[in-house]
Amino acid sequence: ASALEAPKPATAGGIALSVDSPKSSLTFLMDSALEKIDGDAPGSLSGELSVDLDDLTKSSALVKVDLDKLVLYQQRRPDESGNYGERKKNDRQNEHARDWFQIVPHEGEVTAEQAAENRIAELRIDTIETHTPNVRSQSGPERKVTATVSGDLRLHGRKARQSMTVELTFRFAGEKLDSLDVRSVCPLAVSL
Repeated sequence: ASALEAPKPATAGGIALSVDSPKSSLTFLMDSALEKIDGDAPGSLSGELSVDLDDLTKSSALVKVDLDKLVLYQQRRPDESGNYGERKKNDRQNEHARDWFQIVPHEGEVTAEQAAENRIAELRIDTIETHTPNVRSQSGPERKVTATVSGDLRLHGRKARQSMTVELTFRFAGEKLDSLDVRSVCPLAVSL
């Protein structure tokens, strides 16, 4: 699947927001019986959001993740009854992950163009469901909303429909939106 297009704002009242990349963070977790692999990708997100404060269900977004910023760590245990060992960065595991995601060119296997395209994962959010669609009906400098966001995820050249629950924290200066924090409530499960 080629790069995703940003969804068009559903209303003229949509406020355009950009992801604050330096403050963004993504975590990764892959569990198995004898090994845990987790990772962090600080500063890896970018993207644009169109947020309608009167009706959040009319909001949309395109969020991108730079997979090259993902750093993996590993914990092992001898058997299923044992404790996991120390969390350690494993350079070989990180090399394998980059090869696995095909974000590094390899002659005869992955071209530079393919690697560049695979390096960016995208989530195009086009559906938002919440019991609290009107943020302006709330009061105070901080207003929280839980929502389910759905859209197309493009990863490693493939596209799949995904949904996840998020907590949206709107911070206001008076009645003007100052910032929006988005945090997933539970992991987005992706079959790799």
